[in-house]
Amino acid sequence: MPSRRRRLLLGSAIAAPVAALLARPAEQGGPHPAYFQRLSQALREAGIAQARLVIDLPRLRANLAAIGQHTARTGMPLRAVLKSLPSLPLMDELARAWQSPRVMTFNAAQLQQLLAARPGAEVLLGKPLPVAAAAQVLAALPADLGSRIEWLVDTPERLAQYRQLAEQRGQTLGINLEIDVGLHRGGFEDPEALGRALASLASLTSLKGGQPLQWRGFMGYDAHVAALPDLPGMRATAWDESQRRYRAAWAAAEAALGPQQREALTLNTAGSPTFRLHDGQGVANEVSVGSAVLLPLDFDKPLLADLQPAAFIATPVLKAWPRFRLPEGATWLSRAAQAWDRNQARGFAIHGGHWLADPVSPPGIQPSVLYGASSNQQVMVASGRVDLQPDDHVFLRPRQSEAVLLQFGDLLLFDGERISGSWPVLPASA
Repeated sequence: MPSRRRRLLLGSAIAAPVAALLARPAEQGGPHPAYFQRLSQALREAGIAQARLVIDLPRLRANLAAIGQHTARTGMPLRAVLKSLPSLPLMDELARAWQSPRVMTFNAAQLQQLLAARPGAEVLLGKPLPVAAAAQVLAALPADLGSRIEWLVDTPERLAQYRQLAEQRGQTLGINLEIDVGLHRGGFEDPEALGRALASLASLTSLKGGQPLQWRGFMGYDAHVAALPDLPGMRATAWDESQRRYRAAWAAAEAALGPQQREALTLNTAGSPTFRLHDGQGVANEVSVGSAVLLPLDFDKPLLADLQPAAFIATPVLKAWPRFRLPEGATWLSRAAQAWDRNQARGFAIHGGHWLADPVSPPGIQPSVLYGASSNQQVMVASGRVDLQPDDHVFLRPRQSEAVLLQFGDLLLFDGERISGSWPVLPASA
């Protein structure tokens, strides 16, 4: 019996380090792929020496063409989302490619900037604004522009506030009602309450020569459908329920107001993850798209698999060390980490960092978890296969576009061979 116990102990003593070696991270890394070599060379030739965000124009335009086919297939116009693409020249690209002046905005500052520069834009708010913010926008715009905006309203209380604003200004305001199609982030959910709100809109006659508020349509955002786990029946059930809720809202509108013409109203739905689920046969008559145009990491979805990433952060290496070391007092820990993970052999400090973005080139480079995050000089680690030198580039792919695009100044345009220009972004706003 003791002999058997010794054999078991010996077997365990051998198995443990073998299992640990098998679980050891595989060594990764290598030089930039050809695409990023070309982009790096273009940045050098343009004299770019700080962190910048680069838009790949050929990829952008290919994505626009692919997304634009949705209108040809379904008859549903596309509405460009400004918060996701906060650059007016970039939005102009969308308007031309999709032949659509429709824009969705999400804050007062960008709404005002858009209409001051592009008065022909047809604007729908993507979230309800406090009435004080709406008042500030209307005070800064010509009355005809302000009357064309579709303000999003989500509750009877906010509807009353916008009525008071319209009466104070003596100006008819367009109202689009937010409906909850299953996301449960607000909006009218009960068809009876929605019907009462619609009936109250129809009864308003307090402005001389017209109504203070005019109903323009519905907005029902269904992002939850794509975000749900891919379990049997879960997404299909959510999709069917979203369509049922939109039909119920339409029935409430016709019950309150009489027969309606869909083509005369803005019946908005979707976003980048879900627009391709809509075939034009439901109540909604348009879809919103923004981030898919640039395909940041969070939008790597099966429904968008034909699109290409078209936005990258490019930042120079400031310092390159032959081996990665933690500060004094913890240097032993970096040696232990390297013994375990060969992908922590070398260290690099880049210009800036701590963005909502993940490294994509050179392969194998990652932020050092041990060193910690920095917005000034992010410390990156990699294996000995990554041979970066100071002034070489590291490339990252944003996880989202709406916040990241505003952090680097003008967007650089890469035409596939060189940096061919730049586009200004809107001033930063929440």
